[in-house]
Amino acid sequence: MVTKQFGSTPEAADLRRADSLAREIFSDIANKWALLIIEALGERTLRFTELRQEIDGISHKMLTQNLRMLERNGLIEREVHPTVPPRVEYTLTEPGTALRSVVDGMCDWTQRYLAHIESARDRSAV
Repeated sequence: MVTKQFGSTPEAADLRRADSLAREIFSDIANKWALLIIEALGERTLRFTELRQEIDGISHKMLTQNLRMLERNGLIEREVHPTVPPRVEYTLTEPGTALRSVVDGMCDWTQRYLAHIESARDRSAV
């Protein structure tokens, strides 16, 4: 069993260590659904159904799991309004907004090098 290194120790921030908190966080956020949720929220608040409509192909289960994980890591806030049925809204927190700038950079990189990557894939398929 691996014991996670929590706290402000250098080990906790070392992505190379299997037991580091940094690696756990990185693993949580470095998945396509989390990145797409962060991008979709952008600078606005969205309801669950709106998020699901924004992210083509995500299932109800995957959206729920990723929203819970992002909330647990403090990247989004969930607000439940006392209506019938309950209205639940999601918004990026300050750390979530900071991460969004990184995600935007990754999106820009993808668009910039898409043709190059596609060409490389075509060459390797031969």
